[in-house]
Amino acid sequence: MLRFFRSTLPARLIGLVLLALAVRLPLLWLEGVPLTLAELRGWLVGERLHAGALLYRDVYDHTAPLAAAAYGLLDALVGRSVWVYRLLALALVVGQGIRLSVVFNRYNVHPERGYLAALTYILLASATTELDALSPLLLGQTFVVFALSALLPTSREGYDNSRLFRAGFLLGVAALCYLPLALLLLVGLFAVISFAANSFRSFLLLLCGFGFPYAVMATVFLYFDALPAFRSMHLEPMLAGAAAADALPRALQLKLLVLPGILLVLSLVRTLTTSLGLVFQIKFQQLMLVWLVTAVLIGALLGGSVPGMMVLMLPPLAYFSLFLWLQTKRGWVAEVLLFVLIGAVVIVRHRAMLGLDQLLPFPTEARYAPRPDARYAAVSGQSVLVLGPSRGVYVQNAAGTPYVDWPLAQRDFGRLNEYGAVFRLATNLPDLPPYLIDEANLLPELRYKLPRLFGRYQPTGTPRVYRLR
Repeated sequence: MLRFFRSTLPARLIGLVLLALAVRLPLLWLEGVPLTLAELRGWLVGERLHAGALLYRDVYDHTAPLAAAAYGLLDALVGRSVWVYRLLALALVVGQGIRLSVVFNRYNVHPERGYLAALTYILLASATTELDALSPLLLGQTFVVFALSALLPTSREGYDNSRLFRAGFLLGVAALCYLPLALLLLVGLFAVISFAANSFRSFLLLLCGFGFPYAVMATVFLYFDALPAFRSMHLEPMLAGAAAADALPRALQLKLLVLPGILLVLSLVRTLTTSLGLVFQIKFQQLMLVWLVTAVLIGALLGGSVPGMMVLMLPPLAYFSLFLWLQTKRGWVAEVLLFVLIGAVVIVRHRAMLGLDQLLPFPTEARYAPRPDARYAAVSGQSVLVLGPSRGVYVQNAAGTPYVDWPLAQRDFGRLNEYGAVFRLATNLPDLPPYLIDEANLLPELRYKLPRLFGRYQPTGTPRVYRLR
């Protein structure tokens, strides 16, 4: 199999797609498509944007602007379609892996050419079903991968201005999909120091490219009088790790990193025993090492709990794995190792279907999928306001107010003793949804302070469920 993917013929691309489908489809076919919390949030935000709401002003959520815009576009085109989300996520993963291999081949960063980097990338991305979901991190990672080629010089004279600006621009777009990806500017800084003649001037140009999409986005929100909300809901919550609410438990995520961690250690050991002939190849190897350290830093700063966290380390891991697949006199060792990797990926991904979930020390990801809340089964296909942290209600219902994210909604609902919070509630809720679910027992106080709004809700036969009269 290694010999097949060492070639650069286009037929190898078909093999990569078939391999990705062969690993992923059996589980989806037999067990269905379990929804993820990140996809549920994307549905809710996309529905609000499709209805004409403005992010951060009419939708209280920490989703980054471009990711939210993508969800809004998908809602306008296909609505709540899990299969479309999954197919797009698969296309992004395969595209990222192939793009990395193309860049590696074009710039001769490794003695051997082919699509082995894409093979490793796609295999490891298929080890967990969390990377099947169309998360903001996966969207942003696509732009990061495409920025790599612009960080590499095309001649001995170094960079031209347009390439550096484009690299910064793509990193800025990636940050507008998922803000912590902005830390990958450290990788850009190292690339500039390694390859550019005038490092300070070149890095300023990289920063200008990075700041341009943010300047455009800030201008848009300024025009719609939502710039303070853009700062408070995009910058502050993301830097505080708010996206961890959509992630798998930290312990499970760290256990899922064991397989790529083992492969990474083996690859780094093989790298240390392999000498590179070209100075450019040595500098690129150092660049990938900086990328790996930065990816670990991002995961650590976010508490090790991010939806799709594994994708952060896949690009440098795909590069270092190339040294593990080098042709040697004992080529059969690498072949056996590859089949062991494929078998491990299949076992980890299909552990429940194979009956191994009791033997392996971690549960399946499907156990944490959001499901309809049985307590509120009487409310289905409605627009609702949920006063509380429960999100299972939204699996079969839409968000009827700007308060999509309950922790952010606490800025108003958690400060009902402040006049400003009560005023914002009266302003943000001109049209109340037909149903209200009061898990936090706030309705009595809301009726007292905003009787014209919340006094219209009457009890139903279901506890904590109220209907607008």
